[in-house]
Amino acid sequence: MKTKYVTDTMAIVIRLEKRKLPAKVKQLFEKAEHGEMEIYIPAIVFAELGYLSEKGKIDINLDNVKNYCNKYPSIKEKETTLNTIINTFQISDIPDDRIIAGTALELNHPIITNDTVIANSRFVTTIWG
Repeated sequence: MKTKYVTDTMAIVIRLEKRKLPAKVKQLFEKAEHGEMEIYIPAIVFAELGYLSEKGKIDINLDNVKNYCNKYPSIKEKETTLNTIINTFQISDIPDDRIIAGTALELNHPIITNDTVIANSRFVTTIWG
């Protein structure tokens, strides 16, 4: 069975903008790109990417992410479902990005994130540096 992770917005942005990632995180993306593991992108991450792109705060856009997912089938979209939202509202220690955390909780996968609030949550596990 393949190892699986959920990515937050900044992790996928940094990867696609070819900025420096911690070696461990870079390796996770490379393994997923080679089909050795899977990384799920929550639907809310696409919304955040669209907003950040529209405001000129990042250099990538939704087409870049769509093309990345199409090129690497092990990088997968994860829709937001009622079950996602139910899991989201079980999380009480993450004020922002709860839907990302709820997605990870629903799937029981660690989150690739540099967000210290998410990393300090008692509800999810994370990986970064």
